[in-house]
Amino acid sequence: MATVVNNKWEHGDTVYLVTDPEQMPRIIVAYKVYKQGEIMYELNQGINSSMHYEFEITTERNILVDK
Repeated sequence: MATVVNNKWEHGDTVYLVTDPEQMPRIIVAYKVYKQGEIMYELNQGINSSMHYEFEITTERNILVDK
């Protein structure tokens, strides 16, 4: 049986973290789909990699948070 994954972003998309005070751009390099349908995205910023939920990510840089 095929499973449909409704991911909001694709590999290679540039995104920002909502809570990042520096608003550094990050690239989506992978995503993990859990049994309950939850999706976590792996983001790279330079040599750093981190996993985030969809609600933590945006495509718009928040200049109000930016230093």
